[in-house]
Amino acid sequence: MQYQHPEWKNRYQRDAARRRIGWAVAGSLAAAAAFLLLTRWNLPVPASRPSTPRSIDPVQTVMPSPESAARAFLEGWQARDYKRMYSLLSPTSREAVAAEDFAAAYQDAAFQTTLGSLEFAILDAEMTPNDARVDFEITLHTVLLGDLSRRTRLLLAGRDGAWTVAWDRQTILPELENGNRLMLHREYPARGNIYDREGLPLAAEAEVVEIGIIPGDLTDEDAVLARLSAVMKVPRETIRMKYAEALPDSYVPIGEADAVDIPGGPEALDALDGVQTASATRRYYYGGGVGSHVVGYTGKIPQQALEGYQSRGYSGGETVGVAGLEFTAENDLAGTPGATLWLTAADGTFLKNLAETPLRPAMDVNTTLDRDLQAQIERTVLGSYNGAVAVLDRDTGEVLAMASSKAFDSNLFTPGSLNGSYLVGGILADPDSPLLNRAARGLYPLGSVFKIITMAAALESGLFTANSVYDDATGTYIGADGVLRTDWTVERELEPHGELTFEQCLVQSCNPCFWHAGETLWNQDPQRLTEMAEGFGLGSATGIPGVNENPGYVPGPETGETSVTDALNLAVGQGGLQVTPLQVADFVAAVGNGGVLYRPQVILSIGPADGKPVYSFAPAVRGALPVSAANLEVIRRAMRGVVSDPKGTARPRFVGISQVIKIAGKTGTAESGRPDEPHSWFAAYTFTEGSKPDIAVAVIAEYAGEGSTHAARMVRRVMEIYFFGRPSTLYPWEADYGLRATDTPTVTEEPPATLIPEGSE
Repeated sequence: MQYQHPEWKNRYQRDAARRRIGWAVAGSLAAAAAFLLLTRWNLPVPASRPSTPRSIDPVQTVMPSPESAARAFLEGWQARDYKRMYSLLSPTSREAVAAEDFAAAYQDAAFQTTLGSLEFAILDAEMTPNDARVDFEITLHTVLLGDLSRRTRLLLAGRDGAWTVAWDRQTILPELENGNRLMLHREYPARGNIYDREGLPLAAEAEVVEIGIIPGDLTDEDAVLARLSAVMKVPRETIRMKYAEALPDSYVPIGEADAVDIPGGPEALDALDGVQTASATRRYYYGGGVGSHVVGYTGKIPQQALEGYQSRGYSGGETVGVAGLEFTAENDLAGTPGATLWLTAADGTFLKNLAETPLRPAMDVNTTLDRDLQAQIERTVLGSYNGAVAVLDRDTGEVLAMASSKAFDSNLFTPGSLNGSYLVGGILADPDSPLLNRAARGLYPLGSVFKIITMAAALESGLFTANSVYDDATGTYIGADGVLRTDWTVERELEPHGELTFEQCLVQSCNPCFWHAGETLWNQDPQRLTEMAEGFGLGSATGIPGVNENPGYVPGPETGETSVTDALNLAVGQGGLQVTPLQVADFVAAVGNGGVLYRPQVILSIGPADGKPVYSFAPAVRGALPVSAANLEVIRRAMRGVVSDPKGTARPRFVGISQVIKIAGKTGTAESGRPDEPHSWFAAYTFTEGSKPDIAVAVIAEYAGEGSTHAARMVRRVMEIYFFGRPSTLYPWEADYGLRATDTPTVTEEPPATLIPEGSE
């Protein structure tokens, strides 16, 4: 048996020599003693002859196989259980290397090789009573370098009936002798861009010019506002309001622009008294972060996520996607860095390359968003209200716009942003949660928009038809729970609806009619309304790729005396019901397209800048509304009546446009938990069959008031922007598009109260 470790080789040779000398001396002494004994007692000395020695059983310690000790050590390596591995070292090795240094050696090897997992195979073992050597093959499955395989060895020393590991760095890799070290060099590809559906950039590398104002240094305010308004494409008053109450000598962040969009370049802005700029080439989000809740932003790797990123081959110092598509499409947008594993001497001298892989270029992400539509919705639809807008292609599920308010500027989160250093802290601390994507994650009761689903369940039950008559003689309803409920007409001191067909109940949003329907359904089958809501996609995620969403919640009937109450509440979209605006736009699109529930999608394609896409959009059906074609047509006819019938709750909001664009919809006013401040809903679809695809829209304005007063107007504006390119009807509370003039809307152009009273659904 040959030993390579010098200390072991010398020890073995010394022990062998001592054993040979000891055996010879012991034999001589035994012979001499026997001769003296016989001659002293005058006994004859026998002639030399063979003898059979007496058998003596010595006490022996049975050592386990060295392979089992080696396997335990290597399995600890597989599990990255460095504490366990260290416990298997010999006392001499533990004296030579501290536990933290031992763990650091393996952690550094894992980091430098981008180790994902490892496999080992024990090949051979040699041993003496006190020493052993186990040869094994190790294969490192790495993230960036492929598989690295090496044949190496594990030295073991016997102690107290067990094998311990005589460790050195060659146990990791044989190249790590004499203090050699590993060093990984990365070469990063440029990050991929994010575009809208027409190829307009939403996020790309650019020379970003950050713009701020020192109010006290302004000498020609009008000239400054005119120049910045033209560069940033926002109203002058919007800019002025940002610094209106600031201290004269303070720096006030205004926004960002691409240097190529500034006539005369950043120097032309710096020449204006009171204007200060800072320029850098980095990630730029166009238009102040159009679609920020979908597109997201980048940042440094958070400390709590560092280990996870390093396990994917990151060094830890990179800028990565933190939210939105920047985060969910990180693997595509980042590409894969090229990697070279160097072997260096202890003093840092380069020795050789151990492995090398080329970089993989990043991919671009093309979204389904319409940048202009998205930008105009963000600036002019919700205004100062918190809320959300979701716009879908009715017949494919493509998301054309997804806006959430409050909004935020993605540029502020880019590492190194000057304006971000002033504003990010306020965004993170804002109680209105600007970073929340209310369209996909905001949860709300749906109010009377849910009556679409109640009508579907009632028609499918066979207990109701379009012509079933309900007499709302008092504007009140008392259910089996004994609670007196009042309609919105009573609350507005208006006449009750009187006799209505079931179809007209939806057109006029008659609450008593739908309480009656809800209780009737509950009596027939307590699960029917819940199951219909689930069939419309509520209570489960839409499955939209690349966007984090909430599944919402649809309450089921509870046992006990409160179950009727639950059913009555659910029938008008209240109680425990929780939905997202995206879910509402999705099921309204299904109503409009004939019953097909498409999976909403925001990614049009993914691929290299000048190559074939690796992914392309295709409509994905996720279900069908559980409603017959005949009953679905009743619902569609009633929704058209909401917009066009003389008594339709939204008719005044669409006067003029409804003669050009065919629109069907439903108003909703949902209790918010604040007295006299309900959430305002409107959901609609178009059926123009013209040159532009038909769309479905859902709008919620939080705590804004009645659905007909606010959200319906907002949906009209979305229609104006989508079909005509710009808004054309001011809100009563606006001074200019997107610029609020009053806190309380002044409602104008109202029809007579007998037709469509103010404050109705």
